[in-house]
Amino acid sequence: MRAAAILCTSAVAIALAVALAVGFHQARQTSDATKPLAPLTRAQVSVPIAGAPAQLAALRRQVNVLHGGGVAAFKAQLRALRGHPVVVNMWGSWCPPCRAEVPVFQREAVKRGAQVAFLGVNSTDQRANALKFAAREPMPYPSFEDPRGNIAAGIYHSLVLPVTAFYDAAGRLAIVQQRPFLSEAALSQAIERYALR
Repeated sequence: MRAAAILCTSAVAIALAVALAVGFHQARQTSDATKPLAPLTRAQVSVPIAGAPAQLAALRRQVNVLHGGGVAAFKAQLRALRGHPVVVNMWGSWCPPCRAEVPVFQREAVKRGAQVAFLGVNSTDQRANALKFAAREPMPYPSFEDPRGNIAAGIYHSLVLPVTAFYDAAGRLAIVQQRPFLSEAALSQAIERYALR
């Protein structure tokens, strides 16, 4: 009887040790997978796109350019990009989730720059702050100034950031998502589902 109790206690101790080891391993893998990405450098996001259509190659030459012109200029840019899927990311230097998702957008824009157009909208921000942030975390596409939120509210009906809009190649707005994209997999899946459909 005593031998059975010892055997049972040993089995429970071994099972507990295995469960703890598995739990620690899974926790370490999860924390590694959710670590924020480091931003790319200006040199990394400025690499020309081999074989890109002229309009998309032109966007890559506008790293960190902050266009004025408001809603009219932004709509004109969207019209000029018809024939290409477009991803529009609305951001502000004051917005922590916006800042957190920049490395994800950098990587997807670099990877997909020959196929998908990327645009930014710097909403409800001060120009000096936006330029200072972009100098630290350069975006491989131009952004449009939206200091009063006219683009964000007028076109996308949102003043809460971050917001990302996905257009198909015909210029149709497929969806507006009001959430941060904190992994390349999540943004890649959204691009495939909404912009490349």
